[in-house]
Amino acid sequence: MKDRILQIMQKEGLSNVEFAEKLGISTSSLSHIFSGRNKPSLEVVMRIHKACPYINLNWLLYGDGEMEETTSPISHVDLFTQTPENREIPAEDPASADFRKENPSGSPVYVPKEIVREEVKYIEKPHPKITEIRIFFDNGTYEVFKPEK
Repeated sequence: MKDRILQIMQKEGLSNVEFAEKLGISTSSLSHIFSGRNKPSLEVVMRIHKACPYINLNWLLYGDGEMEETTSPISHVDLFTQTPENREIPAEDPASADFRKENPSGSPVYVPKEIVREEVKYIEKPHPKITEIRIFFDNGTYEVFKPEK
């Protein structure tokens, strides 16, 4: 997949830094993908497709087909305008359309992660006591010493 991402970068005529900025990811993330350290996450694939909607997702993910979409994608509205009985669904209130999942927001909102506080408890364990000492000799014999109680 990293080779296909490189092809997209070349087609767009962008450097690593410019492409990372266009996707909204760090240059180190992109560098890790190109070096083979990390594989592209679903988030990165989605960002590539959002930044370059002409890219065929099957080609990007699996290498199948052509790089660019040859047919226009079916819109979400066309898929859901009729019920199985072919009846029309009444139109939605335009104000509620702003909250629908398929309407992307203008820019991603990054919420800082919660700070998790960990408490470390040290448990005192009794010191280990020697129960036996074995000395092995080169002739295959050994001696066992046990401390007296």
